[in-house]
Amino acid sequence: MSGVVTGDAVVLGLRPARLPSRALALFIDLLVVWAAYLLITIGLAAATASLDEAAQTALAIASFVLVLVGAPIAVETLSHGRSLGKMACGLRVVRDDGGPIRFRHALVRGAIGVVEILMTFGVVACIASLVSERGRRIGDVFAGTLVVRERVPAARTAAVPPPPPWLVGRFSGLDLSAVPDALWLEIRQCLTRMRQLDPAVGRRLAERLADELVARTGTPPPPGVPAAEYLAAVVGERQARDTRRAFASAERGAPEAAPGSAAPGAATVRRTTAAAPAVPSEATTPAAAKRTGFAPPA
Repeated sequence: MSGVVTGDAVVLGLRPARLPSRALALFIDLLVVWAAYLLITIGLAAATASLDEAAQTALAIASFVLVLVGAPIAVETLSHGRSLGKMACGLRVVRDDGGPIRFRHALVRGAIGVVEILMTFGVVACIASLVSERGRRIGDVFAGTLVVRERVPAARTAAVPPPPPWLVGRFSGLDLSAVPDALWLEIRQCLTRMRQLDPAVGRRLAERLADELVARTGTPPPPGVPAAEYLAAVVGERQARDTRRAFASAERGAPEAAPGSAAPGAATVRRTTAAAPAVPSEATTPAAAKRTGFAPPA
């Protein structure tokens, strides 16, 4: 399922909702609205029993318009596109550019929904959603809106494609200290979404990022190397440096003896040595004293 793409060719992380989820959300909304309408109708019938038939008819029409048409418009406007059924199904109404809807969007959707949902029992809305590429009904087309999924499974982080083998280690001496984090993020997003972009657009984007990277590092790519492969090789070199730095930090963080501290058992050895009785040396024995003519003091 493709995401929402704006007019600036920016891919948004939104997934258009399809017919089954939209139908379930609509069923919940209609169930709640019709239940409220029936309760209000019964209450009005009991309260206006003394009025004439024209007044009762006017109140019935007003309650129909306010409850079945005005209430959904008000709810979508105040909740920024999330009705009770859409909240239960994890859906939301947004503009074509991904922004929140306003009152005019909800008004157009609600007014056209009277025809394609209430008067035709949803048949027109179902056919329009099946025909539309992004599951839009007629009200969405005229209002410039789209129903998207808010709760989606967490997608795996796209990995940067590896560089060609003959470029691995080619930029080991490259100075990357002047490259800002924002540029690294743009390069990573470009490489991970390269297959989703038009080839010409992706090539121009990679060339622009490569020029910025060359301006920061001062080292141009080898002749004949495409910009995307050059970016992948430089990103791979940065990841390799980060990995080596992480392992070096882990090794330095191992427990070591502090400077000036004795090794375990050293104090015991010193205490044992100090407490041990002195062993007379050969120079202090009586026989040695007779040979040398030196007698130790008494």
